[in-house]
Amino acid sequence: MYEYFNGFVIRDSTEGIPSEKVHTLFKDAGWAGELPEWQKEKYTLMFQNSTWAFTVWKEEQMVGMVRVLSDQIMASNIMDMIVHSDYQGNGIGRKLVERCLEKLPHGDWFAHTSSDRFSFYKQCGFEVRDLSDNGTCVYYGYIQARKEGHR
Repeated sequence: MYEYFNGFVIRDSTEGIPSEKVHTLFKDAGWAGELPEWQKEKYTLMFQNSTWAFTVWKEEQMVGMVRVLSDQIMASNIMDMIVHSDYQGNGIGRKLVERCLEKLPHGDWFAHTSSDRFSFYKQCGFEVRDLSDNGTCVYYGYIQARKEGHR
C-alpha cells in the first residue's frame, strides 16, 4: 500500500526493501559504517522479520523508515526510525509514528530510542516515565559482539 504525504510516498511493507538504501540511512544517522558485503543482507532480513514497516521515498531515494516488532494484540515496539538529515523537519517522523499507532491503536507502544529523542516522542503522545518507578531493561548484543571482536 502507498500513501502520498507532502510530496513523498510512504510505502507500507516489510518486503522488497533494498539493503543498500537502508544502509545509506543508517550511515546518515551515524548508526553504521562500512560493512563487509555478506553483512549487508541483514538490512533486508530485519524488515522481513518485522511485523510492520514503513519506508518513505522521494523519487528513487529512501528518505525515511521505521519498523515495528509486535504481538499484534497488546504490545508493539518502534525500532530503527530514521529520517535522512536532508529531510528532517518535514513532518516525516511524526507521520511515521502516526502510521505505526494506526496499526494497533489500543495497544501499548514502546519506542527503542536514545534520550536525545525523548522530546520528539513526547510530542507524538508518548510518556517518558521516571525510571526509578519503572523502565525497560535492555541487553545490547552488538556491544558484546564488539567487545569480543565480532563486529
